[in-house]
Amino acid sequence: MKDTIRIGGASGAWGDSPGAIPQLVAAGVDYLVMDYLAEVTMSLLARARMKDPAFGFPPDFIAYLKPALPDMDRRRIKVATNAGGVNPAGCKAALEAVIVELGLSLKVAAIEGDDVLPIAPDLGIAGLPPKLLTANAYLGALPIAAAFAAGADIVITGRCADSALALGILMHEFGWAADDYDRLGAGSLVGHILECGPQATGGNFTDWHEVPGWENIGYPIATCRANGSFVVSKPEGTGGMITPAVIAEQTLYEIGDPAAYVLPDVVADFSRLQLRPIGPDQVQVSGARGRPPTGTYKVSATYQDGWRGVLTVSIVGVDAARKAERTAAAMIARAQALFAARGLPGFSSTLVEALGAEASYGSRSATRASREVLLRLVVEHASREAIELFARESGSIGLSCAPGTTGIYGGRPKPTPVVRLFTFFLDKQRLGSPRLLLGGAPALEVPVPSGGGYVAPPASPGVDDRSGIPDEPTVDLPLSRLAYARSGDKGNSSNIAIIAREPRFLALLRREVTPERLLAQLGHLAAGPVERFEAPGLHALNFLIAEALGGGGMASLRIDPQGKAYGQMALEMRIATPLSWARQLGGASPITTK
Repeated sequence: MKDTIRIGGASGAWGDSPGAIPQLVAAGVDYLVMDYLAEVTMSLLARARMKDPAFGFPPDFIAYLKPALPDMDRRRIKVATNAGGVNPAGCKAALEAVIVELGLSLKVAAIEGDDVLPIAPDLGIAGLPPKLLTANAYLGALPIAAAFAAGADIVITGRCADSALALGILMHEFGWAADDYDRLGAGSLVGHILECGPQATGGNFTDWHEVPGWENIGYPIATCRANGSFVVSKPEGTGGMITPAVIAEQTLYEIGDPAAYVLPDVVADFSRLQLRPIGPDQVQVSGARGRPPTGTYKVSATYQDGWRGVLTVSIVGVDAARKAERTAAAMIARAQALFAARGLPGFSSTLVEALGAEASYGSRSATRASREVLLRLVVEHASREAIELFARESGSIGLSCAPGTTGIYGGRPKPTPVVRLFTFFLDKQRLGSPRLLLGGAPALEVPVPSGGGYVAPPASPGVDDRSGIPDEPTVDLPLSRLAYARSGDKGNSSNIAIIAREPRFLALLRREVTPERLLAQLGHLAAGPVERFEAPGLHALNFLIAEALGGGGMASLRIDPQGKAYGQMALEMRIATPLSWARQLGGASPITTK
């Protein structure tokens, strides 16, 4: 057993850079984890498999990995990935063909058993759509650990918890048991930090202007010990940066309660972490905890719900935003008239955005006077024919609408399926055991504890510690002077992490950044309600806002369907800051005092 294991995060999503693999291989990692899947990805892969049963996995995985395989074989670097998509066995076969072509002898394993589609009609789930495209359970780390224990060099899964890729490696290497919950929580945190690739090395960081070298950004490496502690670093000579604030942002990204992050193998507690810089671009992470898991798997199902068309038109000149909005209204009305003449119903939904005039800010927009906008008109209808009628009419915009209409980008709208997400929970016993495919041997079932055992701790009253806030006049400063922020999506909810720039500021954030104020800041986009959670180890608050994304992900019509900009908007809030602190921050010119 090694003292330490070095795991590199080589892919944060389908479409991430192929440059991560050679960078991390050269850095001498022991393993690569490669994350490819999101709900929309699963539906795209399902349609690909319907056209050809050999497909159903991201082809980028094999194309990116192939050039590095000889070097990885020589260095004995192993891989865990969810690139199997909806066809792990097919991905395994395609990669094995490449390995034979290269004259290598690497062993590839595939994990099956996440596909719930065959049994979905018999589950009796209330509200489950009758015609699903996909239905996949988020499997855990045990099958991955079993595959490496069986001798695999590359393990390919379908849908699993993103963090399970790293956790499976660590369970195998360090012999962690399925009930060693504190270490499972720590290993899950390793995976959670690595799963988005360069977001752990300065990508999407609040203080983006301080992050060097985006063009050659480094990918993260976690150097892990058997006790669950680890150090996050990146290859030497690469761009990006690693600081406690960067790691804190990624830790709270796309989770709800930091003290109860529900995963298949463990309910992880990240609320009292310790982040300590130990050198340039090196942060030591410790303090993760864990509780027993639940007895259920989360299942994400997708289904088609009509058709969508997106029209994008550039408009220039005075009153460009008003021109765009009137153009959109005319196109909607014209299409609706055509539908009525053919006995078709109207659009099921529409969205008009004048990009460049702060459409995302609603009535709070400060630049309605923009003289250059991009009209984005999104329409949905149950019928493909209706979207095609709308598309044919779009060519008339340049002749019959506003002066300064300069072009239709991407051509006429093409009907695309509207794919929506339906999430439910399924007893682990009902799904059965995952299956391991290795070599030409029969599939081997991997036993997974199904009893659960998670008991939520008693609800505690919200912390209202205001000690340490000077009792003195205040001035209003933007929240960005006091905090970092990172936001993401949880279905149709958005999480926004607010992390104090200095520990002393946390008490002020508790007082000033309330759920009510945050909802007021984003009320034009989000319905709420809002939950607020504490992460005192990170000097942070984490907010979960329900009904915030217009349906979320695939279903949302907005330009920000995953709430990526919500953290930026939250940082514009004005915070009543003690005058002495404001002076120290360089913002002592009072706007308001009290």
